[in-house]
Amino acid sequence: MSATATRTGAAVAVRRASALAFRNYRLFFAGQGISLVGTWVARIATSWAVYELTRSTWQLGLVSFLSLAPTVVLSPMAGVLADRWDRRRTLVGTQLVFMALAATLAALAFAGALDVSHLYAVSLLQGVVVALDTPARQAFVTDMVEDRAALPSAIALNSSLFNGSRLVGPAIGGALLAAGGTAWCFTIDALSFVAVIGSLLAMRLAPHVTPAPHRDGVRGAFAEGLAFVRGSPAIRALLLLIALVGTFAAPYGTLLPALATERLGAGAGGFGALSASGGVGALVAAWMLARRRSVVGLGRWIAFALLTFAAALAALAMVREATLAMGVLAIAGGALVLASAAANTILQTIVPDALRGRVLALYGVAFLGSVPIGSLLAGAVAARIGVAPTIAASAAAALALCAWFARTLPTLRTELRRTYRELGLIRRTGEHAVVES
Repeated sequence: MSATATRTGAAVAVRRASALAFRNYRLFFAGQGISLVGTWVARIATSWAVYELTRSTWQLGLVSFLSLAPTVVLSPMAGVLADRWDRRRTLVGTQLVFMALAATLAALAFAGALDVSHLYAVSLLQGVVVALDTPARQAFVTDMVEDRAALPSAIALNSSLFNGSRLVGPAIGGALLAAGGTAWCFTIDALSFVAVIGSLLAMRLAPHVTPAPHRDGVRGAFAEGLAFVRGSPAIRALLLLIALVGTFAAPYGTLLPALATERLGAGAGGFGALSASGGVGALVAAWMLARRRSVVGLGRWIAFALLTFAAALAALAMVREATLAMGVLAIAGGALVLASAAANTILQTIVPDALRGRVLALYGVAFLGSVPIGSLLAGAVAARIGVAPTIAASAAAALALCAWFARTLPTLRTELRRTYRELGLIRRTGEHAVVES
């Protein structure tokens, strides 16, 4: 084979390994990108409104808890449904509900009637919808991207969407808060859902085929997914790691309004900039993952990212200047995204398609369900010992989790490499594993 043909074949392989090679995913990428900007604008408005109304870190933790706690209870059932229902229709329905809830908050804010109780109620309802939306959204990736080799690219691009919007949304939200208050923030959020609903409706997908009901019903279907997770040490370790990081290390973001006002002397605009800075590092992390051509070796990336995250949180607990805090938050945001997206990529790669919704529902419980518990805990602890000592404690927890995962990783490699070989992602030449390009 000529060198030109070899280069051409490699270029085709790289293009096929990109999720953007698929029309449906390009539509999703565009629509979801717009919608997520609106979501971050609304998150900034909600956090700022709660703190402005209550001046309580515990209340900040409570509203975060209410927005995500239903995931713990409802996601297992939602995972079973994600393996049975038409995922596109499910996602269109959840986006319509999200739009209605955002429009309700906008109407209350324009009328001058917005109260903290409304924010609690809407956050709880949003949490219920998130529980249904998350496993369907995660599993929908394979409906849009038929080639498993493109899954790492899709997950990295999803992460870049989330964190790119995390960069743009808080900046817009902070500016809108300073200029016009929370009403316009919630309005922008409501309108942004038009984009993602339109993108979902424009996709060309194969007709949905409803699988035969499980012989033991919904409970039996969920038990089947749970049994698969129990039988995989790698999946168990990754889910446990995600849950512990979400509980004891990740909720530092809940304390940002208090950190901005009490320690750094920043107003609404400064709070938006601090929130956005985490998105800068997260975008870099997502870009790094998107450039990888294989899932092999991501375990080491997780350990490195956790070590970096622990160091960044320790630095954040000590800084007293807003510009320096923005730099530290960028490092923390990037490290956290690198660890979580790498874990998600491994999970999505090794989980069978027939069990994808159920296993990813457990991922949703670990990822989204742990954060509200951690947020409530962080808010309560910060109310007693202060914001900076609470963040320092989170840094210590992250360091301990890094040490545990680094010790566990060698025992997980046997299972992961066996699965990768079965999927054709690596092959053996003599004694060495070789990554397929």
